[in-house]
Amino acid sequence: MTVKLKDLVENYDLEIVHKSSDYDKIIINSSEINRPGLQLCGHFNKFVNERIQVIGTQEWHYLNSLDDKNIKESLNKLFQYNIPCLIFSRNNEVFEEAYYLAKEHDRTLLKSKEPTAKLMSKIVSHIEEDLAPTIRVHGVLLDIYGVGVLIKGRSGIGKSETALDLITNGARLIADDSVIIKNIDQRLIGKSPDITKHFMEIRGVGIIDIQKMYGVGFVMEEKSIEIIINLEDWDESKEYERLGIINNHETLLGIDVAKFDIPVKPGRHTAMIVEVATKNYKQKELGHNPAIELNARILKNKKDNI
Repeated sequence: MTVKLKDLVENYDLEIVHKSSDYDKIIINSSEINRPGLQLCGHFNKFVNERIQVIGTQEWHYLNSLDDKNIKESLNKLFQYNIPCLIFSRNNEVFEEAYYLAKEHDRTLLKSKEPTAKLMSKIVSHIEEDLAPTIRVHGVLLDIYGVGVLIKGRSGIGKSETALDLITNGARLIADDSVIIKNIDQRLIGKSPDITKHFMEIRGVGIIDIQKMYGVGFVMEEKSIEIIINLEDWDESKEYERLGIINNHETLLGIDVAKFDIPVKPGRHTAMIVEVATKNYKQKELGHNPAIELNARILKNKKDNI
């Protein structure tokens, strides 16, 4: 994944003061942003020129305290490096010297109305998300009682129908059929491709719009994935989990996620079982494990009867 400078400019309404000749090709490879205070004073030791450079209020006031000659000398050293861009934040005036130096060195010069900290936070979040390790999985992502639940299984096993049943009971839809998952700061964040956002396919009915049918309270833009529900055909020869003492996991993008294999067969209320699995997971997270408690009762009962 890459981040193009022109996409950041469009997304955050940055004003283009000067556009370099390679503006459309500039790629941002780092989510870190530099405020070049030391560089304006001539210190370039370990300067990372691949980062976006932002002139905040402190840097601006420092430059404003200089005469025209020293402003030019201070900025000229910075523009000699192949920086992706220089942004003047908080709607501060762009010095004429900066404009002429940007033209001379063929660098992109931008301006933003946003406060420095807010602008940097937005850009960093955007870049980190775009550069994060990403996979796309076939499944349905829901918010059930505040827990991000990814429902997986073979095509036609009933993932969307189960999800619809859960939605009518208060769950919220993030994505159906295709789920984009990113590892952001060791958290798995799932969302829907823009083209299918809020839509579900129900066999026998067709495409439905969850937001328009149920309301905005039944959809979400993204959700952290905490558990995986794997729906599979009932197999009489398979030994399914009976107690829940052992926790199964599936690894996605290097992160272990709690996993429940739920067998499906006619007459079994799959949506209710998914809901119960989610509630049980929340209880375990809060320190209450019913299987361990039952085991303790059994052991105590045996001890009392000896």
